[in-house]
Amino acid sequence: MPFARAQDGTALYYDTVGAGPPLLLLSGQSNDHHWWDPVRADFAAAFRTVVMDWRGTGLSERPDTDTYSTPGFARDALAVLADAGIESAHVYGTSMGGRVAQWLAADHPGRVRRLVLGCTSPGSPHGIERGPEVRRALVQPDPAAARQALIELMYTPGYAARHGGPFTTLGEPLPGSGTPPMPGYARRRHLRASALHDAWDALPRIAAPTLVLHGTEDTFNPTANAPLLAGRIPGAQLRLVPGARHAYFEEFADVATPLALAFLQGRPLPDPQAPAAG
Repeated sequence: MPFARAQDGTALYYDTVGAGPPLLLLSGQSNDHHWWDPVRADFAAAFRTVVMDWRGTGLSERPDTDTYSTPGFARDALAVLADAGIESAHVYGTSMGGRVAQWLAADHPGRVRRLVLGCTSPGSPHGIERGPEVRRALVQPDPAAARQALIELMYTPGYAARHGGPFTTLGEPLPGSGTPPMPGYARRRHLRASALHDAWDALPRIAAPTLVLHGTEDTFNPTANAPLLAGRIPGAQLRLVPGARHAYFEEFADVATPLALAFLQGRPLPDPQAPAAG
């Protein structure tokens, strides 16, 4: 079981699957590498995919220290790449993983070949924050109601009903994975790290070819952040996935994965087609 060591000594779990050019897949806030399970095989058919558990999640160590930040997570990702013997990689980050990927590309340009930023934001104060109704829904005192609200932010009702779970994007250990639940202090530190993200001034330094992907119906991380990012990063391309919510990469994989693969392989991008209603 491979573990890298961060600069502060924290053990970071990671895993590689596939062969070809390396592709680092970065998951969302308070989630481990299983975030990518529904689509990873499609990328592993063309790339050596690398996934990792953020500090505080999954099988990585969970220090209760002031070491959680998006630039810090980027340094953790570099430690994983170094341990895997990878000098540079394509990077696909979604949600908080996209925030981390911004720092990787801006501060370590030689380590990032091509960059995909999914359902993410430049951060405060320039980004578009989720509305108060979304924040209220996620902090309901009833855990079941809060969980259901999160599912509805991630997926369309039709997909959620057909899928039925378990879902890999809710920050919960998958049944049979042997992963212990994330401690409350680590959740709070992840939330703070994501909330304090502000890469606005760094975005123009990104030199890697960049694709910004976002669902048109994303209210968890509002869709309006996508053109902000694309307009701030030199030469970035923007594609919106019609009808998709926050977990566009899973529910609308038939649209999103071909877009990401074409871009990462340097091919012309297909035009997103409106999928069947969820």
